[in-house]
Amino acid sequence: MLRFRVFREKAIGLGQKLLPAFSTPTGIPRGIINLGNGLNWSWGWASAGSSILAEFGTLHLEFLQLSELSGDTVFTEKVNTIRKILNKIEKPHGLYPNYFSPVSGNWVQHHVSLGGLGDSFYEYLIKSWLMSAKRDDEAKDMYYEAVKAIELHLIKRSPGGLTYIAEWRGGILDHKMGHLTCFAAGMLALGAHDAPANKKDHYMKLASEIARTCHESYVRTETKLGPEVFRFDSGAEATSTRLSERYYLLRPEVVESYVYLWRLTHDPRYREWGWEIVQALDKYCRTESGFSGIRDVYTTTPNHDNVQQSFFMSETLK
Repeated sequence: MLRFRVFREKAIGLGQKLLPAFSTPTGIPRGIINLGNGLNWSWGWASAGSSILAEFGTLHLEFLQLSELSGDTVFTEKVNTIRKILNKIEKPHGLYPNYFSPVSGNWVQHHVSLGGLGDSFYEYLIKSWLMSAKRDDEAKDMYYEAVKAIELHLIKRSPGGLTYIAEWRGGILDHKMGHLTCFAAGMLALGAHDAPANKKDHYMKLASEIARTCHESYVRTETKLGPEVFRFDSGAEATSTRLSERYYLLRPEVVESYVYLWRLTHDPRYREWGWEIVQALDKYCRTESGFSGIRDVYTTTPNHDNVQQSFFMSETLK
């Protein structure tokens, strides 16, 4: 009980220290805050001082929990403001761009991705619906509307029959898929059960197809570990064509999708695919002092990056 109180107080204290980041004209928080003095600013690389969809759009679950733990509604009010803005603002073709100005209240670039910068926003919509005991209808509606737009504009099939999720840059598709995007197979499977009746089987099939594509990105390498980015252009099929995209950081997204699909379908191939990853990790990423990312998944003489990412323990192994 004492341990619970300690963590509860720490969580509430951290939440309170984050609140100054919401002091913008729109209420959308900036991406960085000095917890000592409350000064906050946007990432230097973010276009025109933007806030990032995957950051401010992923606060809902935690902040609702903070209000429940503390009895202070300020946390819920902050994330409800975010929801209200995202619902009200015009979205290009129903898609959510990754960059949003916390000052003007407008999208800054029409770059849409289910990979880095956008991914967890969509993931947390369906999880907000489920974690609310299926009472958060706003999250449910936003999720299924987003999936509808994603399928219409981003999901494509390669000449070799692989289903993938492209990126969208102002109406022009970039036919690449990041390792981060592979979470979408699990997300779609998770959301299939509560989809409209005529979409349940369709979304499960789509989840299975995307999981297969991500599996192909692994088995087409020498190490049987997937690259950071794989492409579907210039003859490429689920392979990386650039040296700068061939690394593997011990990421969890692919194996996480296998876990969801195994739990929901009990198809044994997902356990088999998961075991392939375990064997490859042990063979190519294990070092004397832990596990390391590798710089090129297409060579069986791995060059370790000497970093064991925190998400390896908290997500990949879990």
